[in-house]
Amino acid sequence: MLTIFDTIKDIAIKIDHEIKTEDLGYSDSSNTSGEEQLKLDVKSDYIVEQAFKDVSIVKALVSEEKDGVLELHADGKYTVCYDPLDGSSLADVNLSVGSIFGIYEGELTGENLVASAYVVYGPRIELVLATKEGRPKHYRAQDGLFNFISEITLKDKGNINAPGGTQQHWAEYHKRYVDALFKDGYRLRYSGGMVPDLHQILLKGGGIFSYPGTTDRPKGKLRQLFEVLPFAFIFEQAGGHAINEQGIRLLDLVPAHPHDTTPCFFGTTYEMVALKALYRMKI
Repeated sequence: MLTIFDTIKDIAIKIDHEIKTEDLGYSDSSNTSGEEQLKLDVKSDYIVEQAFKDVSIVKALVSEEKDGVLELHADGKYTVCYDPLDGSSLADVNLSVGSIFGIYEGELTGENLVASAYVVYGPRIELVLATKEGRPKHYRAQDGLFNFISEITLKDKGNINAPGGTQQHWAEYHKRYVDALFKDGYRLRYSGGMVPDLHQILLKGGGIFSYPGTTDRPKGKLRQLFEVLPFAFIFEQAGGHAINEQGIRLLDLVPAHPHDTTPCFFGTTYEMVALKALYRMKI
């Protein structure tokens, strides 16, 4: 596992360099969802793929940017599912973006997620690693090396509200929930990037990130294997919660396809209790 984490650290330094120096325009290709790919998306995906080709414990790679599974080492133990550059469209306006990695052993389900990681590319490069042992660990890069900062532990209640999705497509009960948070003094913190928004909630000690099913995207927008499940793992290891719109634990989901999406909610205990009550979820 340490080999995989060391590889992610190397990947982070290389992708950060590309963000700061390379063309931010669109490529001539589209991803599996039919979205135009930025040149940074393509380059970042290539960097990840090349880095893991020499890691013998990695059996296969599954990328948010490509369809199917890339087989690497028949004797490998782990499959790495990743989003090479989440929020890449924010790079040209100089907002923070990130990379997300889920490490699975066996079938690609939440139950078989054994570790996860994400990188934030902002004024500084920051990395969070999580395994089943202990709290997630927060690192910051300096001179190409990642220095340990602290373990991450969420409080029971936060004050950050990061609501995703276009408001005109929200269900009425979801709007009531978001409005209630603001009336309770919560601060709006939503950049349009999953990685920086969830990173802020984790480091500030709590709050809620919501991306519900909407009228235009009833199954949600965020992809389970590359985005949702890795963050669900990190939130639970930090003492938080991660559920879907039915109150089902996200890590209990079994994706039918590598690019399946789901509504998702990440937060601390207080916000999740209120969410379940308003949605009348049966846990």
